[in-house]
Amino acid sequence: MRSETAQLIKLQDYKETPYAIDSVSLVFKLKPEATEVVSTLTLSRRDGTEAGTLLELDGDELTLVSVAVDGVALAQEAYQASATKLIIHNPPADTFQLEVVTKVNPTANTKLEGLYLSKGIYCTQCEAEGFRRITYYYDRPDVLSVFTTRVEADKASNPILLSNGNPQETGDIEGTNRHFAVWHDPHPKPAYLFALVAGDLACTSEKYTTASGKPVDLNIFVEKGNEDRTDWSMDSLIRSMRWDEKVFGREYDLDVFNIVAVSAFNMGAMENKGLNIFNDKYILADSDTATDTDYEGIETVVAHEYFHNWTGNRITCREWFQLCLKEGLTVFRDQEFSSDERSRPVKRIADVIRLKSRQFPEDQGPLSHPVRPTEYKEINNFYTATVYDKGAELVRMIKTILGADGFRKGMDLYFERHDGDASTIEDFIKCFEDANALDLTQFSRWYHQSGTPVVKARGSYDAAAKTYTLDLAQINAPTPGQTEKKPFFIPVRFGLVGPNGDDLSYSSVEGAQVNGDLLCLSEDKHTVVFHGIGSKPVPSLLREFSAPVKLETGLSREDQIFLMRHDVDPFNRWQAAQTLMTELLIELTRGEEPAGKEAFIEALGHMAEDESLDHAFRGFGLMLPSEQAIALEIGADVDTDAIGDARDAFSKEIGVTLYDTFKRLYNELDMPAAFSPDAISAGKRALKLRCLSYLGAAQTEESAALAKTHFDNADNMSDRMGALTILVIWQLAGAQEALKAFEERHKDTALAMDKWLSIAARAPSEDSVAAIRTLTEHPAFSWENPNRIYALIGGFLGGNTRGFHAADGSGYNYLAEITLQLDKTNPQVASRMVKSFGNWKNMNAERREKAKAALQGILEADQQLSTDVKEIVELCLD
Repeated sequence: MRSETAQLIKLQDYKETPYAIDSVSLVFKLKPEATEVVSTLTLSRRDGTEAGTLLELDGDELTLVSVAVDGVALAQEAYQASATKLIIHNPPADTFQLEVVTKVNPTANTKLEGLYLSKGIYCTQCEAEGFRRITYYYDRPDVLSVFTTRVEADKASNPILLSNGNPQETGDIEGTNRHFAVWHDPHPKPAYLFALVAGDLACTSEKYTTASGKPVDLNIFVEKGNEDRTDWSMDSLIRSMRWDEKVFGREYDLDVFNIVAVSAFNMGAMENKGLNIFNDKYILADSDTATDTDYEGIETVVAHEYFHNWTGNRITCREWFQLCLKEGLTVFRDQEFSSDERSRPVKRIADVIRLKSRQFPEDQGPLSHPVRPTEYKEINNFYTATVYDKGAELVRMIKTILGADGFRKGMDLYFERHDGDASTIEDFIKCFEDANALDLTQFSRWYHQSGTPVVKARGSYDAAAKTYTLDLAQINAPTPGQTEKKPFFIPVRFGLVGPNGDDLSYSSVEGAQVNGDLLCLSEDKHTVVFHGIGSKPVPSLLREFSAPVKLETGLSREDQIFLMRHDVDPFNRWQAAQTLMTELLIELTRGEEPAGKEAFIEALGHMAEDESLDHAFRGFGLMLPSEQAIALEIGADVDTDAIGDARDAFSKEIGVTLYDTFKRLYNELDMPAAFSPDAISAGKRALKLRCLSYLGAAQTEESAALAKTHFDNADNMSDRMGALTILVIWQLAGAQEALKAFEERHKDTALAMDKWLSIAARAPSEDSVAAIRTLTEHPAFSWENPNRIYALIGGFLGGNTRGFHAADGSGYNYLAEITLQLDKTNPQVASRMVKSFGNWKNMNAERREKAKAALQGILEADQQLSTDVKEIVELCLD
């Protein structure tokens, strides 16, 4: 556990280490409760470092056994050691070797950081600062070293011994029942990319040949019995390797690429050089246990971690403030990969839904921070949607501004100029500037200013002059620590849609930087005049969601329905529907009867049956905004009960009004005889389930029977889970029977039972907290496994809005209770849970009072809080 008064780390204080670590030799003598780690570092004094400068290495809960310099044990007065620091008082003048022996207890490591043992498998997680829990080291990303690792363990219980790089040597240790393996990584890397795995694992393998003819062995290691569920992840890996060669010109650079899937892992996956470690939910899949969303998630995460080989590993971050340099860039790359593999418009919609549901709330609350923060206490707290998802949007904007060719030139220069470096955002931006002779200084504000800009647009048409005038303004509200904002450079893709649904051309334009269908805002206000417009257009703005902003167009509902029916940009057709739905739901929440509701429902029916649109798109287009999205749009004095009741009522009205349409479409959608996770089949399933959901919302005997039959006949997890969710959420006849049947079928498959827990967590209840407490006693749940916690507790916090935000404060009090409980064993998981308080100030007065009391209760509890949790709670209360 970190100090109660953790140090505030500031970007402006960055300094290079006085010593470089040129090479690292590690020996791990693995034992469950007393693993010995022998670390031999070859260090050299950097230019400008005075002789005798202290060598200070990081540690965390370490036990020091011995320390020696150049083979000679140090006298006690020559160094200072604690659980968190090793200081060598008078190092040799130039190059020297430091040998440090430490002991760690993998069995007792419930934090799942550093080296830990779970289900008989030794595993490491070193990002961001876990290596210091293994041995004393400069545990920071700008210290790049060549690693050689020897792993020793009991041969019977740990037949597989893995580390980074290429295998060098294996053998038995004479006179013992132990064996060893030596691995060498020729590419200098920071300690956060170190990895080790040992255990009794099954393996599936394939051969891959790179574009230049280099052979690579691909291996996926899993717990025994799961090897038949790795086909999709292996296929995703091979496709991502080929794609990166084609699109970015990047080949793999080692002889082997290993993936290990484990069930106890705080993160989704980790890109350690040559040895990626995954949470098994992002590797294992078959039709009986994985949904279409799971298959898509596996494809994305496997690609993401592989792409890190260049954007994160070969080029890493100078310090953790540059986290978006690897994460935002790599998220963009995995989004592009999935867009090429599937439907680009559908993928774009899915990514924006994720952004708006995860990052926009962050930007609007006390946890708001720039894509590149300038200070932190606990770096684990900055693995956020802002860094990942908004960071990806900034890269996408660069591509939008420069075009595909200009973007590729900048990326090629980045790889050429910074291969082997620990780099910064400034280095990244400079490559695009130099490759394209362009100044991106104003654009760079996106990395430094927090908050979501609001773009307001109002248009007017002059028939006599044949001009269309568009007045645009960007509004940048204060955010924590940033009261004044300068205008952003905002790329806005647009079209002027004519009466027949086609985009109108213009003869000339004045008032802003416009190039074809791209309009760039650089000031607080712009007036743009388009000449040669023969008829009154409806503006279609922010096509493809070309910038992460909130757009307010002031369009009438008739115009929005027109775009919903006719816009050539698929994203904006979807956005028009979402905008209308949100407006109507907010009015219904306020107890009003919205104008134009019937016309919208009719348009929704038209979208459902429009065969020119692919099935997945229609599935998204029919989806109502979530309760959280509506709350975010309302912004203040939020009553979650009113929102939930309004959304339920509107769902039911749509279901009743379009009942025949949804029933006919449901019956007409023919599914393939055999399950396939391909995009077309997945899209059909999604649309069929969306129809069934609205039929379920109508709550008729027929629709209840239809949902139960769909569940009973399901031959895949998407259909089974989708139908079960409809039965449970709408409390239809057969719901409890289906829950029991699902439980009985999947009781021995943990990842499938996570789905059962998440559905149960969302179930309507008069006392949701009591229901959750009961579920924590279920055999499928464990407080020791992050996946179980994310499924049940995360499902409640994120999917049961009325339960968590109950007016009596019971949900807030329960979150405070489990935060304190989890903080004792796994602070990372605890801090992720407590972030659910992030928008408490947007609630109505009754709820605000209770949420604030719960937060204060965490700070005042009779236990020392981790830095992870304390920092989040203090930010929420600030």
